[in-house]
Amino acid sequence: MLVRIIIAVIMTVALQFINVTGWLQLSLYLIVYLIIGGDILKKAWKGIINGRVFDENFLMAVATIGAFALAIYERSGDYLEAIAVMLFYQIGEFFQSYAVGKSRKNIAALMDIRPDYANIEQDGTIIKVDPDDVEVGQIILVQPGEKIPIDGIVVSGESSLNTSALTGESLPREVCKDDEVISGSINLSGLLKIKTTKDFGDSTVSKILELVEDSASRKSKSENFIAKFARVYTPAVCYGALALAILPPLFLMVFKGAPFDFETFETWVYRALVFLVISCPCALVVSIPLSFFAGIGGASREGILVKGANILETLSKIKTVVFDKTGTLTQGVFEVNAFHDNDDKDLDERKATILEYAAIAESSSSHPIARSLQRAYGHKIDRSRMTDLQEISGYGITAVIDGNPVAVGNEKLMRSLNIEPCHCHTAGTIVHIAIKNNYAGHIVLGDVIKPTSKEGISDLYRSGVQHTVMLTGDAKSVAEQTAEQLKIKQVYSQLLPSDKVFHLEQILNDPQKYGNVAFVGDGINDAPVLSRADLGIAMGAVGSDAAIEAADVVLMDDDPRKIGKAIRVSRKCLKIVWENIIMALGIKGVCLILGIFGIVNMWLAIFADVGVMILAVLNAIRAMYVRKI
Repeated sequence: MLVRIIIAVIMTVALQFINVTGWLQLSLYLIVYLIIGGDILKKAWKGIINGRVFDENFLMAVATIGAFALAIYERSGDYLEAIAVMLFYQIGEFFQSYAVGKSRKNIAALMDIRPDYANIEQDGTIIKVDPDDVEVGQIILVQPGEKIPIDGIVVSGESSLNTSALTGESLPREVCKDDEVISGSINLSGLLKIKTTKDFGDSTVSKILELVEDSASRKSKSENFIAKFARVYTPAVCYGALALAILPPLFLMVFKGAPFDFETFETWVYRALVFLVISCPCALVVSIPLSFFAGIGGASREGILVKGANILETLSKIKTVVFDKTGTLTQGVFEVNAFHDNDDKDLDERKATILEYAAIAESSSSHPIARSLQRAYGHKIDRSRMTDLQEISGYGITAVIDGNPVAVGNEKLMRSLNIEPCHCHTAGTIVHIAIKNNYAGHIVLGDVIKPTSKEGISDLYRSGVQHTVMLTGDAKSVAEQTAEQLKIKQVYSQLLPSDKVFHLEQILNDPQKYGNVAFVGDGINDAPVLSRADLGIAMGAVGSDAAIEAADVVLMDDDPRKIGKAIRVSRKCLKIVWENIIMALGIKGVCLILGIFGIVNMWLAIFADVGVMILAVLNAIRAMYVRKI
């Protein structure tokens, strides 16, 4: 298109200095016109054939052909207006294409994270295979500079990973043996051997690409309104232009005695053509979807995946944010906070024995609490010291360690063994330990709050969110302590997944108080609540597939601060949309009225159409720039 524009401009300028007249002049201008507007005429003709007559191509074709016809009738040789209308329209289209291309770069960069191959070792040789052919549990090799093709766990090697394409985080992430890694990350330094935990189709990179590809099909209410508006508006202005060309001359002939010839119609036909050029809805039809597209692209670059323009619009109206606790506001990693004996005194001398027995008893479990006890113990566990292991669901574990009966679990386990536990007043998860059928003490574990959670909640209030609520299955004391630390206004504790849905329903049933409600979660048990909320936000890095599937927005680095940023991005995007709507309709409305009275000529009509479209498109591009928002 740019080449055609340049050729047309050069030829148009040259024709101003060449002294030609008559049919030769008309022929030269027609050549320029076909170079710059041939594709528009073709699209208009196809639209007429297919029954889609009233679009911007039809308006441009009628207006420019009409301008040529008037110049031929008047024998003025002034074909410049028709050329100018088409030329500036194509310049506007070029700006639109440039803007769409620029906003697509974010999406294209995201698409570029898709790995083309995976390395596997076969008979001592590294061979490249299609990632789809790699099975779960297979070992793949990722060399420096390569993308990780499939989610997995590092079995050997150490390296730094560039995850910026996924999370927006510029700092490299250090990984070593037993660390989880996600596909799409770029290996910066050492050789990694990774045991895959998912199929390629279920890996993070594939899920992200699915979300981005699907987002374009979800139109916002504003986009749907503009599409419907254009379908009614375009034929209305065509009929209006026809009426402007015919009715005033007929009125003059009937009531003023004007002669029935084309000169009576000439002025009004010209005004009708001006009217058509002004009324072209390009600025709205182009800039509104572009604004949303740019907003989605800018957000994705920051690690915020929005599943559609309709989601972006809903996000801008959020007044209440409801949180899950574990894995969302906290790291889901328990730490040993305290030891107590039956007299609620610190176990300076006995705590090492208590922790050792608890860690050995829990060494067969993969539960987060069991892993936390093992980390706190910090030594290699000799499981040969343990016999008669028995896990009692909902209670805990009993075993014989070094010949001593040991019980590790909750208060119910202690009472089932006729051992009276000591009630703990410290907030946290309490693990009681009995040795030789005597109560030895308990260990207090607490979930670690994410370092960015408090700032994230404060940022929500600054972003205009009025209510924050926490729904959790944790004990009341733990939940209230976390809520107090983070300044969350309401908290509901000891909830099952069905209870979370019930409480969310209660909030949704009071729209006057809570407005639009977003729920933020990460676990598979959060999927029903994510689906039920006005807007579901999932933590994508550690979140379950079910939660990510059910959510409308996915935060790729699990940073609660991104929630406030996502809201501000959406509000900036909607602000730009409304700026473009008001600007386009305002300028066009004024120019249409002036055009009816002959105050606006074709040159000003060009500005009212193409100029406004260029301004709207340039304004829409601003939605991409969200890094400092």
